[in-house]
Amino acid sequence: MKFITTRQLFLLMFLACISLLGAAYYFEYVMYLEPCPLCVMQRIAVLLVGLVSLSGFIIGLDGIKQKVHAVLMFVTATFGLFVAGRHMWIQSLPADQVPTCGPSLDYMVDTLPWAEVLAVMLKGNGNCAEAHWSFIGLSMPTWVLIWFVGFMIVSIILFIIGNKKSD
Repeated sequence: MKFITTRQLFLLMFLACISLLGAAYYFEYVMYLEPCPLCVMQRIAVLLVGLVSLSGFIIGLDGIKQKVHAVLMFVTATFGLFVAGRHMWIQSLPADQVPTCGPSLDYMVDTLPWAEVLAVMLKGNGNCAEAHWSFIGLSMPTWVLIWFVGFMIVSIILFIIGNKKSD
């Protein structure tokens, strides 16, 4: 007896990503919490996981195509896990060890070459050290990291069952 098909699993992953991005935009535009560079990178990683999931749902994958999608999902979730982990690390630093705050993301995009903007975004800065929101004692990057771990687990499951036919 099958509880959920691989297509339904891809759809659930896509809906989870849409929900996470919706929450991020709620925090930005309703609660006025300006995203730092690492927050933006986490959003990009969630978007990439969501696009891979949407592709898997639409195409209805099985076999090698499902395994490729599972690997892509794992890679993008691993990237997101790395960024969220870095963000958590910066937030855990004592105040005297926090990197200096940099210019706003808008300013960097307008004035710096893309390679430098990407390097700053991946490195993070003092803007990333403040935890403006938490739920049951866990900061936003911690929650996002938990979601990325979940995406990685699902991608492993999809890879393992990749030889079975999807409906």
